[in-house]
Amino acid sequence: MAKSGRVQVKLRSTESHYMYVTTKNPRTMPQRMEKLKYDPQVRRHVLFKESK
Repeated sequence: MAKSGRVQVKLRSTESHYMYVTTKNPRTMPQRMEKLKYDPQVRRHVLFKESK
């Protein structure tokens, strides 16, 4: 059976220590992922950046 090729990445908030775990395809998206998502600790949408 073939592997899916997707890897799990951690997205950390730029304003607190909150973290999301998601997946991405490294072939189509080799750069680090950045998303605007809701941070419940600061109660608003903030930028989340991929960390190692």
